[in-house]
Amino acid sequence: MAVMATKNRDDALDIVQDAMLSFARRYSEKSDTEWPPLFYRVLQNQIRDWYRRQQVRKAFEWFSQSKDTEHLANPSESVSGADDPVYHLQQEGLRNDILEAVSNLSLRQQQVFLLRIWEGLSVRDTAAVMQCSEGSVKTHLSRATEQLRQRLEKE
Repeated sequence: MAVMATKNRDDALDIVQDAMLSFARRYSEKSDTEWPPLFYRVLQNQIRDWYRRQQVRKAFEWFSQSKDTEHLANPSESVSGADDPVYHLQQEGLRNDILEAVSNLSLRQQQVFLLRIWEGLSVRDTAAVMQCSEGSVKTHLSRATEQLRQRLEKE
């Protein structure tokens, strides 16, 4: 979830680590049945904070006229040499297409799609994590799946 939001694995790992530490400090006394929605709420807040910091950083970079290219990721994953390399290449391509399509969704649509579909949270828990109504979760999910369907059908 954080990798898709930031498009940078290192930033995503930092966000998840900060979220875990914050979660452990604040909610360790809660019952384990309450943990998933609470953790995802903390994670979403960390992602939002990261976006805010990026906006400030971009404004500062513009002001100072500097260009920082360290944040660019180098996607050089190799294909495993298992039994059928053609199959693995096709699967890798499909996975990359899906990940790219999800990463092109708006932040709210990404969040709701990942929480509902990938993490398997209920509509109620997703709404609690995202601090919005259940109807908003359903709307964002519907729009996200439609956009994904359209993008993936083109490819």
